Amino acid sequence: MSPSQTDPAASRNARAKAKQRSALREELFNLPNSLTMGRVAIIPVVFWLMDRSDALAYGPWDARWAAFWAALLFFGASVTDFLDGWLARKLDLQSMFGRFMDPLADKLLVMVALLQLVRLDRAPAWLVALLLSREIGITGLRAIATEAGIHLASDRFGKWKTALQMCGLGGMLIHFPLHTDFGVFDAVIDYHRVGLALVLTSMVFSLLSAGGYMGTFLRGALGLKAQARSSDPGPE
Repeated sequence: MSPSQTDPAASRNARAKAKQRSALREELFNLPNSLTMGRVAIIPVVFWLMDRSDALAYGPWDARWAAFWAALLFFGASVTDFLDGWLARKLDLQSMFGRFMDPLADKLLVMVALLQLVRLDRAPAWLVALLLSREIGITGLRAIATEAGIHLASDRFGKWKTALQMCGLGGMLIHFPLHTDFGVFDAVIDYHRVGLALVLTSMVFSLLSAGGYMGTFLRGALGLKAQARSSDPGPE
């Protein structure tokens, strides 16, 4: 007699595990999650290009091209940030892996860009410390909220923060003043200053959204505590 014949429970467990592995493979390689993983894959490339955008080390011509390509890849990754979520909802491909990996990929990309900007002396350290502290704090708060069964939905301040931050960081990655033709007029744009202004503005929305998340969490936590007290029958 084979083991599967003598132990039907073990056979059922093996089939269940095989089904779980198959479902995980499907999640990993569906279109939205592939875009998310692609965003993670280009992070080292953006890091390398930003490193080569140092004019003192590599010369002004090579540095400008490296900065341009770093910004282009960064903008492309930012577009996939909006695209993968939209596709997941549109194609009904939302998954646990995507819910975990999508915000993580965004934070890794932003963190690498911010740290490189500090190293290249293109962003104040206090600003980067404040932005990263907010991101890490909200990530921890989300983890605690998920464990407690509290849903922290993105608010309008968070959406504005993300849009302004991505545009601002893209400008700071370009860094160098460039002659830009807008069709109706052309001008030399100092992309670094424009980008820094947008990132500073995003910081305001970042703090507002952090306050909103904290308020939602505290209301949810107090509601759960009140619910637990009302359901407690007390000592007998």
